[in-house]
Amino acid sequence: MKRTHLPLNGLRVLDAAARHLSFTRAADELAVTPAAVGQQIRALEDTLGVVLFRRTAKGLELTPEGEAGLDALRAGFLQFEESVRAMQAGQSSKSLTIAAPRDFTAKWLAARLADYGRSDPEIRFTLIASEGDLDFTEANLDLAIRLAEGPGENEGAKLLDGRFVTVAAPRDAADGRIAWPGCPADEDSPALRVGDAGLAIDAAANGFGRTCVPELLANADIASGRVVALGETRPSPLAYWLIAPLPQWRQKKVKALVEALTN
Repeated sequence: MKRTHLPLNGLRVLDAAARHLSFTRAADELAVTPAAVGQQIRALEDTLGVVLFRRTAKGLELTPEGEAGLDALRAGFLQFEESVRAMQAGQSSKSLTIAAPRDFTAKWLAARLADYGRSDPEIRFTLIASEGDLDFTEANLDLAIRLAEGPGENEGAKLLDGRFVTVAAPRDAADGRIAWPGCPADEDSPALRVGDAGLAIDAAANGFGRTCVPELLANADIASGRVVALGETRPSPLAYWLIAPLPQWRQKKVKALVEALTN
């Protein structure tokens, strides 16, 4: 019989009825009616083509055919339980694999993960630098961070409303513009092109000119005085999102981290 055709519900009822030698007590264990137990046993007998129980003057008893399969059946259920425990072990794991843009990790995420990690010395992080879409299963990811308009097909939580700010060195800054992939300003001939917003902030701090970057990335450098904000921030449909497919999103360790990062 193919695995996809195994009558698992009927086999579970058989195990309970064989242990109790009573449809009534089996029904109590399984939280169903005795009639439902009888129906499952009859359906299982029809599927297997054997008689599993007989009623005698002493009560219910197993047939030799029913008796013959019990040891293997119970060993199988024990294996199922081991499998479930193995799959649930990840819920108690304190290791988190996170994919995020390199500049986001350097400018915002790393410090907050360090703070979060101090709350429990058993927490471990694996950080993957990534800009594009990832296969969560193939990369064994728990969570990813994306600069996007929404979570897409995944579950998600927005860190802050998307806002961009123009920054430059506090003094002696060049007049040129610094461009990076995703830069909202159209620059035909910027003074400098760099690979991401983090590098653009560093270039601005070193006097190369001004650049428009996500406010979330620039806040720490503005607060420390490395750069200054020029003008008002401007809203953007782009924001940093924490995202994961539903199975990963439901993990306790992921829920706890999302709550810590969004509060």
